[in-house]
Amino acid sequence: MRHPAAGRERRMLRYVLLALCLVGCALSEGEGEERARLLAAKRVHNLYLVEGRDIVVQYSVHNVGQAAAINVQLTDSGFSTEDFEVAGGQLQVKFDRIAPSANVSHTVVVKPKKFGYFNFTAAEVSYQPSEDTAEIQIGYTSEPGEGGIIAYRDYDRKFSPHVFDWIIFALLMIPVLLVPFLMWYNIKSKYVIPTHGGKKGKSD
Repeated sequence: MRHPAAGRERRMLRYVLLALCLVGCALSEGEGEERARLLAAKRVHNLYLVEGRDIVVQYSVHNVGQAAAINVQLTDSGFSTEDFEVAGGQLQVKFDRIAPSANVSHTVVVKPKKFGYFNFTAAEVSYQPSEDTAEIQIGYTSEPGEGGIIAYRDYDRKFSPHVFDWIIFALLMIPVLLVPFLMWYNIKSKYVIPTHGGKKGKSD
């Protein structure tokens, strides 16, 4: 007659072996599958954001996966035509292929049409994770967050060299300095005693 405890131990051992087999199969399948994995960032390079002035936005995409990313498309829908003017670059760009451990970058220049607070949202990145699949993977860049756009008049008042103002100031100071100088020169000319050079000779 079999002991009940021994039967339970054998069943438990079979379950453990089955679980180990399943884990081993999953690991081997994961190791054999090579896929691309993209990490993307979006950065605003300006120290001051000013109404009507260029804002430089840079996007960088890095492939940390084991396969090449195919048909990579970067799209930024965060700059509407009502709020911004695109001064350089494109808000939608495509890279045919990004190799493993490689990175690409893209730069866009925009001009804000109005001042105030603006939320710089993330851009979308779509790609095929390998050449053997038609699956489309979708990801997003980092999000710069909210930034304050300064009115141009306020920026100009604070940071402009004010060359025109200095020219006006110089023109106004000319009479103030010139009149006393002319008065002093006239007085000096009246009271200067002319000197005659040479000596008189003795008459015989």
